[in-house]
Parts: sequence; structure tokens; C-alpha cells
Amino acid sequence: MVQSTAQTVTFDAFVEWYPETGRYELINGTIVEMFPTGPHENVVGFLAVEVGYEIRRSSLLYSMPKTYLVRSPDRESGYQPDLLVVDPQALDAEPLWPKQSIITMGSSIKLAVEVVSTNWKNDYLRKLADYEDLGISEYWIVDYRALGAVRYIGLPKVPIVSVYALNQTGEYELRQFKGTEKIESLLLPELALTVDRIVIAAGADL
Repeated sequence: MVQSTAQTVTFDAFVEWYPETGRYELINGTIVEMFPTGPHENVVGFLAVEVGYEIRRSSLLYSMPKTYLVRSPDRESGYQPDLLVVDPQALDAEPLWPKQSIITMGSSIKLAVEVVSTNWKNDYLRKLADYEDLGISEYWIVDYRALGAVRYIGLPKVPIVSVYALNQTGEYELRQFKGTEKIESLLLPELALTVDRIVIAAGADL
């Protein structure tokens, strides 16, 4: 669930204003307060454990920060993906990271995950386009409640994970997974994870 303010602000003003409590994003100059549901947070926590374990098992030198902002290419939006895997070495080149934990370059991010809620259009439209423009190599849209429009998830509408992987031309290629299909990740090729397990973690009925 989200709540938008009528105020239009710049990214710099948003960062200066950002309070110590609460979770907010800046969408095209509009501050949006995030109100995640319990099932949504169940999914985020489950994915963090699964992805974190696989990173460690594979001896990958990546980290998963807790607090961050990803600045969009238009420079007037700032996102907080539900899960972010970054390359700590690449963060050394980020100008805003040392003092503000703000990421401006897609090359710093190995994986961004958005768990879909009622604001699904942001995940399937705006963030998809911006993450592609930034050059984030892999982006998951985890639609465990099948909220996305038919044009994105098809019929019948069932829980689905959409995996967008950046190709050599700088464009995303899409693969989608349902039910007991193993989610295929270029970053984590041996990750043993299915959509059914994600739905169970949410506490929702299959």
C-alpha cells in the first residue's frame, strides 16, 4: 500500500527531508510513503534469506545493504527496491554512497527485486524502464498475488516471477516462472527457488 503527497520536490530536497522513521520513495518528484503488508514483508524476508544463503554458498563477494536509495536516470526519482544485491568494490566509485548510501550507477547493482503490491504499475512500468536505463544487470518482479495486468502476466492470472536480464545491447530480456518451475537467475544459476515456495512464505493460498 502506498500514500502519495501532493508536494513536488527535487531529489536533493527529498534526501534532505527524509525522516529517520518510515519508508519513502520519490516518484517523478512526488513523495510516496510505503505501507507494506505482512505477507509482502514475509516474502521480502524469505527472499533475503534464500538469496543471501546462495551468495554465501557460492562464495560470491556481494552484499545486501539494508538502507539505500537508487537514483533514477531522470534524477528526480529515488527508489528503494525490496531487495538489493550490490558489488561492494563498485560502490567505491559511487559519489554519494560514502555519506548518503545513494546509488547512481546500475553497474554497482547485481540484482534488484521488487515484490508487487497495489502500486504494481510502478514495478512493471516506471521502475522497469529506469532500471534498464541505469543498466542494472538483473531485475525481478515478484508478483505473488498476481496483481499485474494481463498484458504483463497473461491469463489465467496466477502468481508469477518475471526475471529481466540485461543483454549485450543494453536491453532487458524477459523470462517468467510459475508454480513449481525453478526461477532461473543469471546471477545465481544454482538458486533452488520456485514461485510456489514464495507464495507459501507469504502465507497466501496456492
